[in-house]
Amino acid sequence: MEQLEFICEEQQPTRLDKLLTEFLPDYSRSALSQLIADGMVQLNGKQAAKSAKPKKGDILLVSLPDPVEPDAQPEDIPLNIVYEDNSLLVVNKPKGMVVHPAAGNYNGTLVNGLLYHCKGSLSGIGGQLRPGIVHRIDKNTSGLLVVAKTDTAHSFLSQQMAEHTVQRTYHAVAYGRFREQEGFVEGNIGRHPQDRKKMAVVSTGGKYAYTGWKVLEQFQGFAYLQLQLKTGRTHQIRVHMASIGHPLAGDDVYGPKAVIQKLQGQCLHAKTLGFVHPESRQWMQFDSPLPEYFEQFLQTLKKE
Repeated sequence: MEQLEFICEEQQPTRLDKLLTEFLPDYSRSALSQLIADGMVQLNGKQAAKSAKPKKGDILLVSLPDPVEPDAQPEDIPLNIVYEDNSLLVVNKPKGMVVHPAAGNYNGTLVNGLLYHCKGSLSGIGGQLRPGIVHRIDKNTSGLLVVAKTDTAHSFLSQQMAEHTVQRTYHAVAYGRFREQEGFVEGNIGRHPQDRKKMAVVSTGGKYAYTGWKVLEQFQGFAYLQLQLKTGRTHQIRVHMASIGHPLAGDDVYGPKAVIQKLQGQCLHAKTLGFVHPESRQWMQFDSPLPEYFEQFLQTLKKE
């Protein structure tokens, strides 16, 4: 059983079950309410009631039961398959789809759809909830992913990821005007020291990360960018761009509080993906068009 301690920083008292969703975003509100009902949450050393409203400075201790991972189940979900053979497939993931099941998201994920489409023929290296998954992109990031059907393919592709030889090019819209036409951000990424929900560029610890950027077009208050990844850390592009004062448009975690709601998340698309095929040893490269939400936003910026 894992125990997590949080210090309330809210200026105004907030109902306990709602407050916990901010500390534990991977859990649904109903699951957190059940934890409170089961006596798994303490407020200032005493068992907390669901109706409690912690104040600034109050200490919460949450006991999380050891996770029981269910098997991911096949679901007949339409998938945009860009390429497929006996070793792998390349999928163009839509915005809003979670890549693999996790707490609070056991259905409707890319993995559920892949299990149905591939009839269970996916690499088992990733485990029961991540079969075939070599790399991930965020729920609200659209674009290309390579999925392994065999363990051999998975190992070969993972090695390329580790050696930073996979080509991953993203397109994004970021806040602000850039003085230079291109550059890069280099800085270790780790868990944010004050906010468990976030990642951050950290001075000690974390993992090395490199993001190259190039301005494709500038607008009033925004820039259309091409970004090149050498590494693939959690939220890497979002964290790196925010760290230099250019958070992504629509990003409700690393961007300004006044979020562009119509984007429904960060304006970020995994556009190009290139790698050496694990069987043929030939270089393969795929490109996906900008999704409709992205194109519409660009057109709006051009009119303004």
